[in-house]
Amino acid sequence: MRILSLTAGAASMYCGSCLRDNALATELIARGHDVTLLPVYTPTLTDEPNVSGGRVFFGGVSVYLQQHFAFFRNSPRWLDRLWDSARFIRFVSKRSIQTDGKFLGGMTVSMLKGEDGLQRKELDKLIDWLKTQPRPDVVIIPFALLIGLAKPIRAALGAKIVCTLQGEDLFLEQLVEPWKSEAKQLIRDQVGEVDLFTPTSDYYRAFTVDYLGVPLAKQRTVPLGLNFKDFDYLTPFVPHREARELSPQWPEPKRGPFTVAFFGRIAPEKGLLPLAEAYIRLRKEWGLPASRLEAAGWMGADQKPYLAKVEARLQKAGLATEFAYRGELDRLEKVRFLARADVFSMPAPYHEPKGFTILEAMAAGIPVVQPAHGAFTEMLQKTGGGLLVKPDDSGSLAEGIWQLYQDRRRRLALGRHGAGEVRAKYSVKHSAERLEAVLREVVDTGSKEDSSAEAARRSTAAKEEQARAAR
Repeated sequence: MRILSLTAGAASMYCGSCLRDNALATELIARGHDVTLLPVYTPTLTDEPNVSGGRVFFGGVSVYLQQHFAFFRNSPRWLDRLWDSARFIRFVSKRSIQTDGKFLGGMTVSMLKGEDGLQRKELDKLIDWLKTQPRPDVVIIPFALLIGLAKPIRAALGAKIVCTLQGEDLFLEQLVEPWKSEAKQLIRDQVGEVDLFTPTSDYYRAFTVDYLGVPLAKQRTVPLGLNFKDFDYLTPFVPHREARELSPQWPEPKRGPFTVAFFGRIAPEKGLLPLAEAYIRLRKEWGLPASRLEAAGWMGADQKPYLAKVEARLQKAGLATEFAYRGELDRLEKVRFLARADVFSMPAPYHEPKGFTILEAMAAGIPVVQPAHGAFTEMLQKTGGGLLVKPDDSGSLAEGIWQLYQDRRRRLALGRHGAGEVRAKYSVKHSAERLEAVLREVVDTGSKEDSSAEAARRSTAAKEEQARAAR
C-alpha cells in the first residue's frame, strides 16, 4: 500500500504521539509499504531514527500569523518560506509558541473548519504539494483535531481517510467557551468524512462514542507498540542473553536505596505531585526507610512553578534530599533511568488513553503501580506487570508501593512477567500488523465500492442504450 501519514510535531518535546507515529511508519516501511510520514505544525522529535519528511506543513508560525493577522492569509508563498523552514520553526518553538488549550481556542476552531478556516492558504499549499506526489491509497490523520483536513484531502486525492484517536479530550477540555463546544461540534459534524478511526486503547474507543460521537462500528483499536532493541540491551530481560553480555552499556547490579521512579511530562495531568504525596506518606506513616524519588521528563517553562510546588512539599516534609528531577532524557538515558528503579508510577489523575511510559517501564522489567482508570487498567490486565490502586487516592498509591517494597520476590516476579507480556502484546510489530489490517480493510472496502459503482454505471448505460435502440 501507498500510505500518507500526517504526524503532528510537538516542537522541542519528545511526545508519545510522535514516537508512536515514527515507530509505526518505520515498521510499515520494513514490511514493504510505501510510507510518507509528513510533519505538521513543527518538525518531530523522536528518540529513534526519524523517518519523517524534512518539509513541515501548517507550520506553527504561519498558522499563528494567519490566525491573528489578515495580511498573512494572502501573503505570497515565497515570503512564507522565511518562516516555514523547519530550522526557523524549531528556533521559534523553543521560545514562544504556546500549546496551551486556553490560548489556542480560536485557532483550534479555525483548523477544524478546514476550507472555511483562516488557514485556508496552508491547506492549499498541502493539497498542491500532494498533487505532485504519487497518489496514496490511504491517508492517516494523527488526531481528530485535524479532521477538518479529511474532506479536502479526499476530494483532491480520492484516497481513503483513517483518523487516530489518542487523547483529544485532554486538549479540548482546556479550551474556554465558546471554543470548546464549537470545536467538539465541528468534530462530530465531520465524523462521516473519515472511513475508520483508530483509537490507541479499548478504553478510548468506548469513551469517544459519547464524547466525540464516533460510532463503535467506525472504530478499530490499534494498540501502542514498542521497539525493544535498546531495552533488550540495557535490561536483564533480553531474549538473547549473549547480546546482553556483549553490550558495553550493561548496567552494574543495582545497589543503593529503594527507588520510586516517575517518567513523563512535568505537568499536573501526569501526577508527579500525587506521587510525591504518596512518597511522603510512605516515609512518615508507613515506615519506609530513607529511599529515592526520581523524576524525569520534558518540562515546559510554564510548568516550572508546578515542579517548584512538588519540591516545596518534599522540603516541608524534610525529604528534599531524597528527590531529584533529571530533566529530559534521550532514549538510552531513559532506559537506564528506568532500569535503575525498583518501582515505577505515573499516577495521572487524567484518564490516559495511551500510557506509553507505562509500557516502557514494564519493558525495562520494572513493576508499575497505577490508578485503575483509563488505558492503565487494560494494560495491566493484559500484562500483569504491576498493581492497580484506587484513583486520586495517595493512601492507596502508597499502599501499593509499600506492598512491593516489602515483598522483593513479588516485585521481581511482576517485573519479569510484565517484561515478557509487553514484548508479546505491545511490540511495534504487533501494532503495525494491526494497523496494516485496518488499512487493508479500508482500501479493500473502497475497491469493492468502486467496483460496485462501476458495475452500476455500466448497467445503467446498457439499459439506456437498449431503450434508445427500442425507440
